Amino acid sequence: MQEGEASEIWFLIGSQELYGQETLAMVAQQGREVVQALNEAASISVDVKFQAVLKSSEDVLQCMHAANSAPECIGVMVWMHTFSPAKMWIVGLQVLQKPIAHFHTQYHQAIPWDTIDMDFMNLNQSAHGDREFGHLTARMSKYPKVIVGHWQDEQVCAEIGRWCRLTVGWAASKNMKVARIGDNMRDVAVTEGNKVSAQIRFGYQVNGFGVGDLVEHVKAASDAAVKETIDVYEASYHVDKNLNKEGLKHRSLKEAARIEVGLRSFLEEGRFSAFTTTFENLHGLHQLPGIAVQRLMGDGYGFGAEGDWKTAALVRTMKAISKGLSGGNTFMEDYTYHFSAAGDLVLGSHMLEICPSVAHGNITCEVHPLSIGGKNDPVRLVFRGKSGPAINVSLIDLGHRFRMVVNAVEAHDIPQDMPNLPVARLLWKPLPSLRDSAKCWITAGGAHHTCFSQSLTCADMEDFADLAGIECIVIDKNTTYRQLRQELRTNAVFFD
Repeated sequence: MQEGEASEIWFLIGSQELYGQETLAMVAQQGREVVQALNEAASISVDVKFQAVLKSSEDVLQCMHAANSAPECIGVMVWMHTFSPAKMWIVGLQVLQKPIAHFHTQYHQAIPWDTIDMDFMNLNQSAHGDREFGHLTARMSKYPKVIVGHWQDEQVCAEIGRWCRLTVGWAASKNMKVARIGDNMRDVAVTEGNKVSAQIRFGYQVNGFGVGDLVEHVKAASDAAVKETIDVYEASYHVDKNLNKEGLKHRSLKEAARIEVGLRSFLEEGRFSAFTTTFENLHGLHQLPGIAVQRLMGDGYGFGAEGDWKTAALVRTMKAISKGLSGGNTFMEDYTYHFSAAGDLVLGSHMLEICPSVAHGNITCEVHPLSIGGKNDPVRLVFRGKSGPAINVSLIDLGHRFRMVVNAVEAHDIPQDMPNLPVARLLWKPLPSLRDSAKCWITAGGAHHTCFSQSLTCADMEDFADLAGIECIVIDKNTTYRQLRQELRTNAVFFD
């Protein structure tokens, strides 16, 4: 997979000429100290680059044009250190095409009670300089991410770090190529969507390919590459004895490895970072890709089953946002329910394709029959998922616009073995309850395919939806059906 080279947040400081060169030099010096501290913060994984102290409309416009054209710039952060008349920002904000955060901070942490004078006051005016800027962005209906607090505060740095991660995800979306291998599952509504609208809104380049295009790469896989892949399987997982060299199903393992080698080659050649397959389009393949898809997701690729390109792109985006964080992200499906007086739960799984990034404990490599698809028994990784807080996220196409639906969940340990269920699985309690969350999810049109994440939060996805300019419906412990239904009606007025 080709990772993007973009990696910088440009740090811009607003001021004006009337303060004089000595004060402006001090503004720049203090700005560089702030940037250095942000780059040293463990919670900020993207380089923050001090760019300029902007003093006029011409400065702002030139800088915003430069940000738009610089591939390494994935977003800008602005701070009005002194009073920066906001009208000078209008033309620059009108042309800016990158994400923007408004950092409301100040250089000093505490008021120097004994020494404060008017020179100090003139230098440290962000308390009202940032309000001037905020008024303008509201007037222009541009709503940057607003982060408030002192630049040395760990919580503030963590919030900046989260926003920086979202810009990484947005950059990944804007440059994403999604391969639909085969069409979507026949007669299914939710896996459909307007690919042109998606490219306009998110940047996704979604194109279809015949299974034969993949098959050619599978056929070209060398025996040495297949053996090397099998060696990785044996070193990484507990391989079922039927799949060992002397086992009756070893041929299935070799075929699964050959599919992985070919699929990787196909994706790398086309510079794709997300893809789909479907069990209804397998002509030329001996088995449905299982372990290959799981391992590719583990390496950061997005995936959607049954041709679900929207979920494939969403999985890739969420993996890009959370890179380096603990907890995994995977394609997921609400499969079946556990109704109980002790608490209703959801068993999440899929036929084969759950990412091992969410695994807890041993991962086994097994082969079992698949009752659909009409092909040979596919090889897959089988495991239990981790417990802890998580979210399920669905991206749906409403025809004239997109909606993101997010449900906060609490993943549970699976209480007992399921020896006859040969797939990866997770168990969770959706908040506020299964009954309420399912009612809200269905009313909001959430899909049965999701991205399940143990590294991101509802707030992260709300902020990402703001970047994309789409509606975001959150279902969490505080949600009521009455409130959600009214929110949908109100949002229809705003977004339509």
